[in-house]
Amino acid sequence: MPASLLVLTDFFREANGALDYATTLASTLQARLVLLHVRRDSVLDPEMFTGELSNLSKESIALAMSSIALDLPVPVVAEVGHGRVASAVADAVTRHHPALVVLGRSNYDDIPDNLIQTTALELLRLVAYPLLVVPHTVSGLRPLRRVLFAVDGEPFSLGEHAGAVRQLLTAIDAEVTVLYVAPNAVQAEAEEATDQALDTVLRTGLTIDLPLVKARTLADASPARAILDVAQSTDFDLVVVVARPRSFFGNLFHRSITAEILRRSTIPVLVLPAA
Repeated sequence: MPASLLVLTDFFREANGALDYATTLASTLQARLVLLHVRRDSVLDPEMFTGELSNLSKESIALAMSSIALDLPVPVVAEVGHGRVASAVADAVTRHHPALVVLGRSNYDDIPDNLIQTTALELLRLVAYPLLVVPHTVSGLRPLRRVLFAVDGEPFSLGEHAGAVRQLLTAIDAEVTVLYVAPNAVQAEAEEATDQALDTVLRTGLTIDLPLVKARTLADASPARAILDVAQSTDFDLVVVVARPRSFFGNLFHRSITAEILRRSTIPVLVLPAA
């Protein structure tokens, strides 16, 4: 069975942009798409307050899904789930074992940070799976090669997901820059950690046979801000972050570095769950 990408769609502009992006990626990977629409009918859904829920009938959803599948240049499996998105995705993941879960990120500029409960954050809490989040401003035709890999300087493993991530990086012939931000150091001290930060990525085997792997370190009291400043330059097409189990759970998850990058990045973000 070919590799697959699980793509969430609600037929809004953000989801359509993510679908375009995933389609381009699937073509590169020679993968199929698993297109998942979730009928979010729970009154407790955290997205209810944004008004970003589709109220289409079952018939309209079936017609829309069929129309989308016919227009795509890659193999497609279309499914409809029910209830909370994270639960529906968890179910689909157990059945399809995709390489990535892909979803679009809405525009939250006018919503206070303490009210934001994105689908991405809920998925990370429930489904420890590689997650590609595509901002609403990103075109599906944007090239994907220059990768900023942000690390915390500590060793990590991706477990069963390492192979799929390595395949992705190899397929796009990625030019990887490993970035380590030292929050409590001056620049000179931070630069001493360059080799160690690079080594944490090299030891995973993710960059085997890649044409270019560089390292960069910064000293900044706000790692999230520093990562975003670097990522949002014109030098990169994708930012990769490693989320450890301690980042997934707890009442303060929405304040974590991963959550901040997901909310603010203007380029796609690939979140890799550490094993």
